[in-house]
Amino acid sequence: MTAEPLLSVHMLNKHFGGIVATDNLSLEVMPGEIHAVIGPNGAGKTTLVAQLSGMLRPDAGKVVFDGHTITNLPAPKRSKLGLARSFQITSVFRDFSAVDNVALAIQAHSGHSFRFWRSARSDARLQAPAREVLKQVGLDARADVISGNLAHGEQRQLEIAMALATKPKLLLLDEPMAGMGAEDSEVMTRFLASLKGRYTMLLIEHDMDAVFRLADRITVLVYGKAIATGTPEEIRNNEEVRTAYLGEEEAA
Repeated sequence: MTAEPLLSVHMLNKHFGGIVATDNLSLEVMPGEIHAVIGPNGAGKTTLVAQLSGMLRPDAGKVVFDGHTITNLPAPKRSKLGLARSFQITSVFRDFSAVDNVALAIQAHSGHSFRFWRSARSDARLQAPAREVLKQVGLDARADVISGNLAHGEQRQLEIAMALATKPKLLLLDEPMAGMGAEDSEVMTRFLASLKGRYTMLLIEHDMDAVFRLADRITVLVYGKAIATGTPEEIRNNEEVRTAYLGEEEAA
């Protein structure tokens, strides 16, 4: 018996004035898979993530997550259901240590206010699981380093650690390699590969090497419309995709 999708997007639409950002978009993310969404600049990838995370309300369509219709659900309630997002721009608290950042994520997910960060810093019930998450992502040796002093790649890993600390069913990763050089991108790719099978991920990414190494399936967006979905091999060999996007990338 085929598993039910963890995430289903049905005929999603979003307009900004006369600009169509999401155009009758449908896709499914299956439990345990890494599903990548790729496309040229302006394809609507980040707008899609904003709608899935609850930061932006669609004009039409439906989003179903883990059996719940979440189309109009606010972001905090989506988080409670097990949906976690990382951002294109690193969103860690730069003046706090790595472990304090993760402890705050655990505290916030439990329903407590960020103004109680001092208790997060001293509460063993938060600090112990926070250090465990950092160990999981390979940052345990950097736990007490102020986040602003971490390398860019480490900050991105920390941000994902903060998402993992909420025990998500689905990770929405919005360009985790953004701003990275080749070495950091390789480290992040290996890191995400180590999570494969343990977490379901929707991955938005420009780094095609990483996408084709990591993804189980890929959806290609052009002007807000999904023009193809398939395995990496199917996408590589799709003539429409090559014309619309991959050929352009290879020529760049």
